[in-house]
Amino acid sequence: MAGDGDYCSFTKAVEHLGDRWSLVIIRELMLHGTLGFNALVDGMPGISRSVLAARLRKLEDLGIVTRDRESGRGVPGYCLTRAGRELRPILQTLRQWSERFVPEDPAMVERDPDIVLKRLAGRIDRDRLPAQQVVIDLNIGGTRIDRAWLVLERGVEPSVCIEDPGLAEDRYVFLETDVRTLDRVSRRARSWWDAITDGSIRLYGEPTLVQALPVWFGQRDRVATSAREGSVAGARRTASQPSGQTATPVRRLKSA
Repeated sequence: MAGDGDYCSFTKAVEHLGDRWSLVIIRELMLHGTLGFNALVDGMPGISRSVLAARLRKLEDLGIVTRDRESGRGVPGYCLTRAGRELRPILQTLRQWSERFVPEDPAMVERDPDIVLKRLAGRIDRDRLPAQQVVIDLNIGGTRIDRAWLVLERGVEPSVCIEDPGLAEDRYVFLETDVRTLDRVSRRARSWWDAITDGSIRLYGEPTLVQALPVWFGQRDRVATSAREGSVAGARRTASQPSGQTATPVRRLKSA
């Protein structure tokens, strides 16, 4: 650990990067490379355009972010400089520390469920997705956003929609849960299989897609285990006749 002589350097770093958004912006550019202003807004739920513009100007002044004028785009996007890229191990360590030690904040995810949806999309293993496009229809309780659609396709970045994309009925998995359960699963504080087995997450729809859904999120295939057999069997029963009703026509609600 550095001594008192490095106090000034440490406080300078905190002063410049210790606000709510600066490190988040750096993370987005580190993960995705050059991004335009609108893409940055879309990737950070809760940030206003004015705040983003101010933070980007500050990061440019610090030499951490620059405009990518060689990308060939009409309007140059933002990218990290060498100084920005040097923050990678710091961000990785900070994320690992947060996942281990920072307590969950249920009120935050209820106020801003976009955070959970974005994290959920980021957990997708694209190589395990079906070649044909599928949709997870999320019915989420305990939040201002009670419906969302996650559109998935092998090798393609997942997208979160606020309106039903309108695929064929057999390309849907219907998921019902509350936002706190979804938050814990997206944080990997709880496994998909455990949540499905105890009914915290309820799945129904096309049986083969229902069976595969946890695997899309990096969970191991548990065909041989009793927990998997029970959860999939329950999902299949629900898919064929949830609560005495036909699954897809009843659950496929129209967007507001």
